[in-house]
Amino acid sequence: MDIYMETERLTLRRFTLDDADLLIELDSDPAVMRYLTGGEATAPEIVRERQLPHVIAGYDTWEGRLGLFAAHERDGGAFIGWFCLRPEPDGPLDEAELGYRLRQASWGKGYATEGSRALLHKGFTQLGIRTVWAATMVVNRGSRNVMEKLGMTLADTIPTPPDMMMVEGSERGGVRYEITGEQWEQH
Repeated sequence: MDIYMETERLTLRRFTLDDADLLIELDSDPAVMRYLTGGEATAPEIVRERQLPHVIAGYDTWEGRLGLFAAHERDGGAFIGWFCLRPEPDGPLDEAELGYRLRQASWGKGYATEGSRALLHKGFTQLGIRTVWAATMVVNRGSRNVMEKLGMTLADTIPTPPDMMMVEGSERGGVRYEITGEQWEQH
């Protein structure tokens, strides 16, 4: 296992091509995909042929320092989902997106906050990240709560992308939260 980092309860590791079934299962849960696709599952061939190879290529692009990482419980090793800390494809390396997608069985256990907090710490103390941002739908109160617990502040409202108009609450748009290294140190 290619471990990226560990927290008190989680291990984050780099994905491999053998992990397609984990992602397919995650993206097939309508509740998990509610604010992303309106509950529609991601087709298995898209996961295998496009998404997973793109994730793995990111490790080379960012020299293994940034990317999207599989998350497992340290106690028992169950796959709970993924976390990401990565720049925009053509963006500056000192500005990174924070994201997470967790299995429904892992909701409400504090994992999103724990994993995200650890990624912020690593980003600001070891990776030279200056600003971290995260985005979600206005109506996704669960994700917004996590962002606020991390000390992130509402920076902007964003329009709903055309491919997400079927999502519940799409008419209300999205929100972007941000935190700088200086703000993180004070939080």
